[in-house]
Amino acid sequence: MSVRQPAAPAAGVFLLIVGLLPIVNWIPGGRQAPWYATAVGGWLSGSAIVLGVAVVLVMVSRGVPALRPDAWLDHPAVARVAASRLTGPALAALALLLYILIARLVFGGRPLVIDEVLQTFQAQILIRGRLWLPTGAHPEFVSQLNLIDAGGKTYSHFPIGGPAMLALGELIHAPWLVNPIAGAVSVLLFHRLTSRVEIRPRVRLAATVLFAFAPFTAFMAGSFMNHVPALTWLLLGLVGLAEVTVGDRPSAWWAFACGLGFGMAATIRPIDAAIFAAPAGVWICARVIRGRLPLSILIAAGAGLAVPVAALLASNWATTGAPLRFGYQVMWGPDVGIGFHPSPWGERHTPSDGLELINLYFVRLQDYLYESPVPGLVPVIGALFLTRRLPSFDRYLLLTAGMLVAAYFAYWHDGYYLGPRFMYPLLPLLVLWTVRLPSLVRERFSPAVTRGVLFGYGTSAIIACIAGVPVRVSQYAGMFPVMRWNVSEAAQAAGVRDAIVLVRETWGAQLLARMWALGIVRPEAERIFRHVDACRLEEAISELEVHGSGGSSAPAAALSAIAPLMADSSRLVRSPFSPDSSERFEPGQPYGALCVERINDDRGGTTLLAPLLLARDANLYVRDLHQRNRAILEEYPGRPVFLLRPPPGPGQPLPVFHSVSRDSLLALGSSSGPPAR
Repeated sequence: MSVRQPAAPAAGVFLLIVGLLPIVNWIPGGRQAPWYATAVGGWLSGSAIVLGVAVVLVMVSRGVPALRPDAWLDHPAVARVAASRLTGPALAALALLLYILIARLVFGGRPLVIDEVLQTFQAQILIRGRLWLPTGAHPEFVSQLNLIDAGGKTYSHFPIGGPAMLALGELIHAPWLVNPIAGAVSVLLFHRLTSRVEIRPRVRLAATVLFAFAPFTAFMAGSFMNHVPALTWLLLGLVGLAEVTVGDRPSAWWAFACGLGFGMAATIRPIDAAIFAAPAGVWICARVIRGRLPLSILIAAGAGLAVPVAALLASNWATTGAPLRFGYQVMWGPDVGIGFHPSPWGERHTPSDGLELINLYFVRLQDYLYESPVPGLVPVIGALFLTRRLPSFDRYLLLTAGMLVAAYFAYWHDGYYLGPRFMYPLLPLLVLWTVRLPSLVRERFSPAVTRGVLFGYGTSAIIACIAGVPVRVSQYAGMFPVMRWNVSEAAQAAGVRDAIVLVRETWGAQLLARMWALGIVRPEAERIFRHVDACRLEEAISELEVHGSGGSSAPAAALSAIAPLMADSSRLVRSPFSPDSSERFEPGQPYGALCVERINDDRGGTTLLAPLLLARDANLYVRDLHQRNRAILEEYPGRPVFLLRPPPGPGQPLPVFHSVSRDSLLALGSSSGPPAR
């Protein structure tokens, strides 16, 4: 039953404000979007082109009926395709092929950001039949920002579900295949969902096509990001919910699928899952209480939810020591979650910060959603304004969308990679409302206006395919070349086998790892690194490493020794000497020979250790810590030693293996640039 509701136009007003206005640039002292004027210029020129072409085609089509797109959509063949049971599987198969091509040709089949790398690392732990690895005697040589090494256990800080999905791919040495398959399954599930919540067959067909091939969908499906399988499981939950609430024959199996989908999503992205599951649970309970559903539906949904949630809690217990304590809380402390409080870095997250982030997310969506010349949310806004009645499931989707936006309004981190990734769960709703616009226009306006909208859609799609998408493909294909590098193949070609490979990272990365080794937790270490001159920090850490501060109070003693150095933080500037501008410099602070040497190391070329942790060879890849390298050499006697660093020069050259004298390293006790044999 449909009822008149203000939710749709209210959502349209919200998107109009946060999706088109540069609110982030109006708030002083916060984030900025310096690219906004350029983006608006592109939207205006692109929209003018699309509008002009649409007007011309409408005029031409008056005398040439064969050109009318509404006549094409009314063709019986379209209706047959929309009604066919093969349509969903066929579109999913085509989508899978596209996603595989993107995964391999655009992203190189490699994890490209630290989140992807460490979830893949955790997947490799899982296929060994373990939830964690014993922490080594010297964790500073391999420690990473999102890798926990506490309580003698080493594991990533992510919930277990995402790595578990990647582990399925690791079993066949193809973790890159997991997200394309998950994306294709999402297409199937979305097609099933639209069959329950959309009465117009042609809209269902168009929505599935757009969902499958929207650039935001496709690029994310080619990545390693956990948002993709999370959306797959959310869609299973949505399909199950639709079957038991608006379907013709609600069954306990669909109810179980509803709970299972939301429960599995909770093992990957708990907050997203809770946002969708909580209103669904209330809805099902209300219908059971009113006698519209049998109690067995509620029991089945609860059982489906309980199974994966129990697995999540058990994995937390085994790793963090408490069922409700997640890895990111172990690493970052209580201030990591949702709320207006200091972030792990120390800066307070305020409502104005949240408004900036939400504004950025939706302004970015205008381009990343469809890569079209017209802002991607404009059709959604138009459809929301034209909607007069909202069926119950649409009200549920708008409610969950509002809750998702509210949650990330209260979250301090900017989720930006391949687009505003925190908004990825909104894809089904945004696609559905985009496709509904022509039908809503058809109900309210003349056939000529409907044709204009359809011609505009077609023109936008063509321009996106010719101009927008190729530019994005080129951008994505060229980013992070070092992350794509196959170190195992390079090591084999260089004759590096069963070796210790010292990886030359930046001075800043070394300072952070050494603070972690002293027991200073990640948030405090980050805060210190951002507020202390790098050379003074080097001297303080070295003093603690030499003289130590043993006992159970060692971390507190280390922190108390280093923290006073932050007193002069107001005078700091970004390092004018090192390519790593995250390092801090206090003007007037003299740099001794060791600090000058570290700056020269940075200038001489550095690389990243994190992607090398996934290497499939017998080499041991560790961080080059110069004078501390003796510890790792003595732990692994007899192994040849190599230094890995890129050659100096412009661009981002790939690293090169340099043979190093083990005896020289041991004799010197410290070396910023081990001598070659």
